[in-house]
This record gives sequence, C-alpha cells and structure tokens, in this order.
Amino acid sequence: MSRRKTLATASAVLVALTLGACAPSADSPEPGAAAGEGCDGDAVALDVWSWRTEDVKTYEQIFDVFEQANPCITVNFQAHLNTEYDQILRTGLTGSDGPDIAQVRSYGLLQPLVEGGNLQALEDVVPALADFDDATLDGSRGREDGAVYGVPLASQTIQVYYNTAIFEEHGLEEPETWDDFIALNDTLLEHDVTPLAVGARNGWFVPTVHDALTAAQYGGADFQQALRDGATDFTDPAYVDSIQTLKDLQQYMPDDVTGVPYTDAQVLFTSEQAAMFAGGSYELAFFQDANPDLDLGVFQVPPPPGSALDHPVSAGYADGSWGLSATTEHPEEAETLLNWLATPEFGQLVADELKQFSPIPGVEFSDPLQQEMWDLYQENPAPYLLLVDYRYGDPVGTDLMGEAGQKLFLGDTDAAGAAAVIQDGLSAWWTPGE
Repeated sequence: MSRRKTLATASAVLVALTLGACAPSADSPEPGAAAGEGCDGDAVALDVWSWRTEDVKTYEQIFDVFEQANPCITVNFQAHLNTEYDQILRTGLTGSDGPDIAQVRSYGLLQPLVEGGNLQALEDVVPALADFDDATLDGSRGREDGAVYGVPLASQTIQVYYNTAIFEEHGLEEPETWDDFIALNDTLLEHDVTPLAVGARNGWFVPTVHDALTAAQYGGADFQQALRDGATDFTDPAYVDSIQTLKDLQQYMPDDVTGVPYTDAQVLFTSEQAAMFAGGSYELAFFQDANPDLDLGVFQVPPPPGSALDHPVSAGYADGSWGLSATTEHPEEAETLLNWLATPEFGQLVADELKQFSPIPGVEFSDPLQQEMWDLYQENPAPYLLLVDYRYGDPVGTDLMGEAGQKLFLGDTDAAGAAAVIQDGLSAWWTPGE
C-alpha cells in the first residue's frame, strides 16, 4: 500500500472513530439527571471543564466515584476542543456561564488567568498541596506572587512509541545508537511502511516531535540552564543542529507532512500503518482504547554523534491542573471536589483509567509500559523546554517552533533560519540570563 493511500485510509478510519466517540449511548443519562439522588440536603451540580475530549467517558466514570461518596454533589464534566479551549475558558471564567472548576494549563499559559483574577489561590483551600513535589507545583504557580492556583493533574513524558509486531516482522529492535535508529527507519521505508507517524498541520505538535527526537542533541537540562544563565541563546550551534536533524528525519514521515493533521497521525499509528509515533505519555490510553490489540513498546532516541549529551533523555513537564473559579456560586461544594482531586484515590484512578502520571504521593502505575516510560524519565530527565520556560510572554516558544518547523518541512527556511525565528520572537519579551 502506498503511503498516500495509507493516509487516505487513516483519514477514513478517523471519521469512523470520531463518529463513534461522539455518538451518545442509548442509556446515557442527561447531565445532572442523578443530582440529588440519595441526598439529604440541597443538591448542587458543579460544572467542570476540560480540553480532553478523548477522556470524557473515563472522567464520567471517575467522577461517579466522587458522587457516590458525595450524593449532594453532581459533576457535569464538559470537554471542549483542545485548540479552542483557552479562549473558551477565558470567556467562561469572566462571564456567568463558566465552570466552577476547570482544567487549566501550566506554566506561562496559566498566567493570564492568574493576572485576570479568574482563579483562586489554593494553599488554604487544599491542605494536601503541601505534600506535592515543588517542581510539580511550579507548573501551577503564579509567576508574580508564587501562589499555587491549581491542583496538579498529571506529569507528562515525551518519547517514541513503536509497534512491536511491525518491528518483529522486519527483524528490528529498539535502537541503541543513532546509526541503529537511522537503519531501522531505512528498513521500514524500504518495505513501504511509514516509519514515523507525524502530523505537522497542527503546529503545536511540531515542538513535541522535535524534543522527542533531538532533546539530547541540543543538551536537555544543561541547555536550559545555559539559557537561564545567559551563556547562550537559541541560535546556539547545538540547537541549530537539532533542528537540522528534524529536517533530515522528514523523509521518514508521511508525505506532505504539513498537510497531515495530528489526529490523522494518531490513526496512522493505531491502525498499524506506521511503525512509530513520537509523542507524549498522554497518548497511551488513547492508543490502547483505539486498538486494544496494539502491542506497544517505547524507547528514547539515542543522540547522533557530536551531540551535546552522550546519552538519550526523555523530555517532561507538569501538565494541567484543576483551578477554582473566582466566581463560583458553589464555593463549599467546589472546595470539596478540589480536595478530592488531591487524594490518592483520585490519583490512582488517573493512573489506572487515564494512564496518566499522577503526581499525588502514593500513586502506583500498574501498566508495565506506563511504568517503563516513568522509569526512563527518572533515569534521564530533560525539560520540554519551550513549554516549561518560554510560554510566559507573547509570542510563546512552542508557537514559534511550530511555525518555524512547518516552514522547515515546506522548504521555506533552513535550520539556522528556524532557530533565528525562535530567538527573534522570544526576544520580544525574554533576555537570556534575566
């Protein structure tokens, strides 16, 4: 099957999956239908918003556990399209129809909500926050006041997933060197298998792929510290080389990669028409649900010769958290839910049902692949650089890399030009060493 035909098939599968995911089941209750059942007092319905449309059914099951223990509170979980969520949330929190509790972004993208007074600080509301790791809480802090505005939901890692059946069919193993990695890509291409399922039509995904494939090459945490110290900037030769590597690997991605949506790339992989997927740990539950027969493995990409680091790394970051609306009409009930969202019970449900790395102390990971991803990250961690440090101004680093990467794939710029776009854009609000 040709790669273009493969992509068309994947798009058709995506439509089928989307229709199936959107269609309500015949016995699905109306929102709030169970409100007050078993309640001896006044029943309250809390609106909880998220950008995770793929997790709706799972979250409904998770919140059923809370509702059983709190019969006077019903959770109406609503998920909005990821690419539209930030604007929808800002509007909702400033109006009368917004959520009581919302998943909020981390680091720099949290700041507009903090500065706008849309969220409440939570240290005095959720005592269990004192038990969280400080590095995890950093994703939920206001930059100016240092207060915590969210109960952390998950940490994420970035690595390469692979289809073990496809690897076995072609006699391939997890690469131990850069040459191994290139050789396995060449073998797959020779057998008309798309090696890397990448969708660059959605710019936000490009920096994820970049860090999955090249974080060790530019230096990971060492490069982050050099930027913070003012010792270098994004025109550093190691960073330029990493962008060039991304361009060099384009030959292993789908044809017309900038025309391929992220969701099509997911389907290429889950329909077993692509061998690898460079992405986040947050993909695991979706992959397993989309194709329960898919046998998965993960690995860190070995760095090419001459890289800043001589060992592979996994990039990682603190993902979203649960924020409390400053204008909720049900503060007591919302605080009850927020405190439950900080318990090991909820954290274990996140780990088991959503296959996410809950940062709540005491949570264990029962899925072997999930545990392997976490262990790889613990052994060789690196920051998802442009997300962690470079979303505190306008334009944000991930957007700059997304746009520059798209131009790189289209042949409209080279690696040095892409690096210059990132540096020049960030210079509007960031100075190395400050």
